[in-house]
Amino acid sequence: MNSKLTALAALVSGVLLANVEGLAAQTSEPAGTTATRPAKTPAAQTSVPSASAPATTDQTTGETSQDPTVKKMNEDEKQKVDTKGK
Repeated sequence: MNSKLTALAALVSGVLLANVEGLAAQTSEPAGTTATRPAKTPAAQTSVPSASAPATTDQTTGETSQDPTVKKMNEDEKQKVDTKGK
């Protein structure tokens, strides 16, 4: 009988605590409306400039001249596409 009473007391206290937590959740303050917004003016530059020389127009991309046979084949294929389509 004593264990039944203890179980009943534990059940009642659990229900009461659950109700108190539910009430506390319902009456809590709403979340703040002070979201962080982006700045109206952009921040100053924070990156460090490169120490290398600026690019010039005479720098090459590493492309070499094509073999004459490959160049002819590419021109032939381009002509086919232009006249017949893909």
